[in-house]
Amino acid sequence: MSVEFELAPGRMVGGDHPCFVVAEIGQNHQGDINIAKEMIKKAKEAGADAAKFQKSELTRRFNRAALARPYTSPNAWGPTYGEHKQHLEFSHDQYRELQAYAKQQGIYFFASAMDEKAADFLADELDVPFIKVASADANNLPYLKHTASKGKPMILSSGMQSMGIMERAVSTVTQNMPGDKRLVVMQCTSTYPLPPADVHLTCINLFKEKFPHAVIGYSGHESGISISLAAVALGAKVVERHVTLDKSWKGSDHAASLTFEELKDLCDNIRIVETALGKPIKEPRPSEQGLFKKLGKSVVAACAIPAGTKLTIDHLCVKAAEPFGIPPDQIYELVGQTVTKAIEEDATIPKEALAA
Repeated sequence: MSVEFELAPGRMVGGDHPCFVVAEIGQNHQGDINIAKEMIKKAKEAGADAAKFQKSELTRRFNRAALARPYTSPNAWGPTYGEHKQHLEFSHDQYRELQAYAKQQGIYFFASAMDEKAADFLADELDVPFIKVASADANNLPYLKHTASKGKPMILSSGMQSMGIMERAVSTVTQNMPGDKRLVVMQCTSTYPLPPADVHLTCINLFKEKFPHAVIGYSGHESGISISLAAVALGAKVVERHVTLDKSWKGSDHAASLTFEELKDLCDNIRIVETALGKPIKEPRPSEQGLFKKLGKSVVAACAIPAGTKLTIDHLCVKAAEPFGIPPDQIYELVGQTVTKAIEEDATIPKEALAA
């Protein structure tokens, strides 16, 4: 059986458990806590399991020059990159408020820890159930060691990284995580929006082979939901998609995000896919019995067969027959048997007409 563990209180992932769906609010809240709350509520209504944000301690994540550089993008919320990022960054108290609101709505709350101090806040002060490692930090070995040491389950994204880097990242996390090694590795391509040719869903199979002790998931930035559904069919047990209230809003993530109507379609269709995947057991299904009775084939007499005849293949043919009789996969077992009573041409061959 594939690996499974408790990602959040009362919620297992992996194995035969339902796919865990993350609504990535990120910074699509425009820096407005009321918009953030509305998005949490809509994520719950759409069927998502968790609402995710992005937490940074800006002076720990960026150096002074990066924060001071002019930022003239149409998506800018300030004249410098630091002012832009500060506009989108909620305070610790606001995070506590959002966490309480999510609990009230009945949805798990967590965030990507974008630096070590953010990991400290999320793990030690908010006590979030698990921590997300953004793709940009998958090769940040000191950060991975620090975050893994918190002992929380971790979700590790793989965008912009090679297989060699991912193997080193997983090794670093598992070596530094105390207790059970509760890790989700996400196939991800960090392009917004993501063209299908750059998705490479078959990396899900590669990750399952390379990381047998991790749960494998998918973080998507493509348009629509079909690729994410395909990821579930391939075995993704955690799916994360960005969400927005308006794809035309300022911000680079909005165009690669789902509306909440699309998120609901994704959640509903994931459950359909999971039901359709079923079990690796091939046998006739109860739902097939009606059609089988109507179209299922039997062995019938190709000609009139007198009593005492030793059957040859020329005496037999296969048709949908009434009544149902010997199935055609047993036709060659009848050759050489003797009939004990006459059988009319085109009649079902009855078992009781064969010599014991």
